[in-house]
Amino acid sequence: MFLTLTIPALALCAAVGARVDSPSTELPPGQPIGSLVVRAGKLITCADEGVQVVEDPVMVIADGKIVAIHAGADVADKEWVNVTDYGDHWLAPGFIDLHSHVGGSTGDINDMVYQVNSELRVSPVVVPNNSRLERPLAAGVTTILFIPGSGTNIGGQGVLMKLGEDEYEDALVRDPGSLKIAQGDNPTRWGYGMGRILMNYTLRYRLTRGRSYARAWERFENGEGEKPKRDLGLDIFRELYANRTQVSTHTQYYQLVLMSITLLARDFGLPTYIDHGSFDSYLTTPEAKKYGVAAILGPREIMIPRPPRFDTDGRIEGTAWGFQEAGMDEVGFNTDAPVVPQEELSMQAAMGVRYGLRNERGQGLRGVTIVPARTAGIAHRVGSLEVGKDADFIVTDGDPIDPRTAFEATWVNGACAYCADRDGRSW
Repeated sequence: MFLTLTIPALALCAAVGARVDSPSTELPPGQPIGSLVVRAGKLITCADEGVQVVEDPVMVIADGKIVAIHAGADVADKEWVNVTDYGDHWLAPGFIDLHSHVGGSTGDINDMVYQVNSELRVSPVVVPNNSRLERPLAAGVTTILFIPGSGTNIGGQGVLMKLGEDEYEDALVRDPGSLKIAQGDNPTRWGYGMGRILMNYTLRYRLTRGRSYARAWERFENGEGEKPKRDLGLDIFRELYANRTQVSTHTQYYQLVLMSITLLARDFGLPTYIDHGSFDSYLTTPEAKKYGVAAILGPREIMIPRPPRFDTDGRIEGTAWGFQEAGMDEVGFNTDAPVVPQEELSMQAAMGVRYGLRNERGQGLRGVTIVPARTAGIAHRVGSLEVGKDADFIVTDGDPIDPRTAFEATWVNGACAYCADRDGRSW
């Protein structure tokens, strides 16, 4: 069912338009008032359990949520109204990118006065549906984690937001979306060039204060101590230790990723995931699994052996393949937009497959849907097509991560935010 990509593909295929039935005032039994129905040739759920593929699907949507998914054969005798029919196209969950810098009115946000900026928030500069999100929406991206840059060790708090919505309240998924921590060469250049020793010392100092602050508030809320003095720079740690958000750590090579896992997850017990994982970061898989650290990879997903190693026969090693071979069942993908354009998120997944990721269960597609949703703690709303979740989905003429596939439509919160036949084809 899913393609295994063996060569780069260049051609884009055209897709047919959709048919919308005239609304009816008389609903058939079981169809909620105000609901609409989407039909297609195939639906990929990307659910963690249960049915993965629904043939001839009938998806019922009400109030922006999925209220029913039927196989066509099960409801062949039923007449639906308010139908959008996509013929033999595929339906799949909207894509999720957990590393993006294009959600606001400015470029990369870096407050470089201090080495750590855990109080900085990007939410005040969010511009929903800004021009840099138009093509990503047309390429199936429905949710992003908009985060600060990596100029300092703690860049600040990101926001999880949807594309295709004009109002902030409609676009918001969660604030704070994460605490952005950067390990690597970018923050080592801060100030006079602090290097990695001072970088790790400064991080450990702020994390120690944050942990103490969160514990003090927990004791107070349990009636066991005095009310702590409010500290805006440490408030985020209350959210982290209550598991209401996570640390998204910009970290790439083996040594840096290992240090991130050791410092953040092992030593401080913070909910943490690898963000921007690249190159040979897969060598950390045993430690990542031990401490429950998920891997979101990209945009540099290959490692050319230097010098060539005999055990690899000189082949290019895929980062996603490496994690999988070492025992991590699933990985996610990100773009670091605009480093790689936001609209090329599906290409990041395709590259993972091209360089060795086994795709029997659709791991490539899952890597841009349910895996990042689960990693960011928002899988109760997005990441799969299941009853009760947000009606965020894409319409394509084939496997969504195949570069030859054309995108017909992208729906967000139960409305067609991008329709090729209405808006002109963009991807």
